[in-house]
Parts: sequence; structure tokens; C-alpha cells
Amino acid sequence: MPGITADVHVSMPVLRSSWRHATFVHWPYPRHEVQRLLPRGLVVDEYDGDAWVTLTPFVMTDVRLPATPALPWISRFAETNLRTYVRGPDGSPGVWFLSLEAGNPVAAVAGRLFAGAPYHAGDLEVRRHDRTTTYAGVRRDGTAAYRLTVGVGEPLEPSDRDVWLTARWRAFTCHARRLLVTPVEHEPWPLAHASLDHLEESLTTAAGLPAPQEPPVTHFSDGVHQARIGAARPVG
Repeated sequence: MPGITADVHVSMPVLRSSWRHATFVHWPYPRHEVQRLLPRGLVVDEYDGDAWVTLTPFVMTDVRLPATPALPWISRFAETNLRTYVRGPDGSPGVWFLSLEAGNPVAAVAGRLFAGAPYHAGDLEVRRHDRTTTYAGVRRDGTAAYRLTVGVGEPLEPSDRDVWLTARWRAFTCHARRLLVTPVEHEPWPLAHASLDHLEESLTTAAGLPAPQEPPVTHFSDGVHQARIGAARPVG
């Protein structure tokens, strides 16, 4: 299973960032419902016989290129991804993004252009009040939206499943009909218990999945600093 620390070292990152105030909402799905959405070369990674799909809203901060300062107008914005867990042709574990929402349209265009990531520009917000965090977003083309509120609990000692769901060090994408892999390195996510107080979303159905039927597993994290993202490269 994936380890709690990165199994890749990104010595020459193409992008640096911190990821803050993250919530993870995980649903189990039948394997076949997820596999049909994957490109050739990727297979569903399962935990206890289930595929898993995770909705993760958070805040990107200190976004910058190597050896450059963070620019105020682009270095901080809300982002949300809907991802599933996969294995590449060589068996390496990673994530496949079913969709990504970005509050910065420049980031959305760059993600699509350079890595083939399925970014959508949207109007996103993250609000924190005491031990409660609320996230909301709507795509600018109106095709999907979400709103969720979580109550943040005490820190947790992660179980094997918690680590499996959160500690992933590769992102697979498709660009110009080629399967790409992007390495990612950062410190372990500091996880906390979280109660899902409110949730409405249409991201799962917009991605081609049936609406979730099972109660989700929910985590919160204050975030990780100095995430190092390597260059996307062809698989194989």
C-alpha cells in the first residue's frame, strides 16, 4: 500500500505550493463504475474490494515557479479536485483526477495546457469560523457545483485506510492522447477527525459517476507546506 511519506523525490520541481485547509470526503464505489472512466493503461486501485472516489476542497497558497517569488494575483486561490485511486502500467499507485476546479482561471488554463489535467475555472470560496469550515464552488459554465460544511475535530492517528486514501505521490493525466505521470512530494498530511455537517454536490454525476450511495469517510487537514511538483512525463 502507499506509504505515509513520499516514495519519489522531486529534485527539480516545476512548481512549488502549499495546500491549506483541506477536507477529504471519500466514497466507496463498485470497481466497474470507476474503471469505465479510466484511460487505457490505468486500473482501479481497490481497498477492501472497493474503488474509492474523493472530493477534496482546499486552498492553494504560495504558488510559484522555482527560484521566483509568489505573485499576489496568482499565488493564492481555492481549488477542489475529484479524484480516484489507480495503478499505472508498472503497478505504481497514484491518482486520476476526474475533475479539478480552480478559482484562478490562469491556473485552470495552464493545468489543461501543460499536463492535460481536467481543470475547470470556477467561482470558489473557503470560509473558516472557529472549528467549522465551509467550502462552495460553481463552474463558470454552470455544469457542476458543490457546497459542504465540516466540523473539525481532534487530530487522529491514521489507520491503514486513512493513509491509503490520502498519501499518494503520483498524478496521472492524459495529454495529446498520451498517458502522463506527474510526481509530487510533500510532508505527510496531518489528519484530524471531521464531521460532515452539510453536503450538496454535482461533481460526481458531472464526471459520469452515479450519485454516491454510501456514507462518506471524512478527514480534515490544516495542510502541507512546500509541496514540490515535478514535470509531467510520458508513461512507459
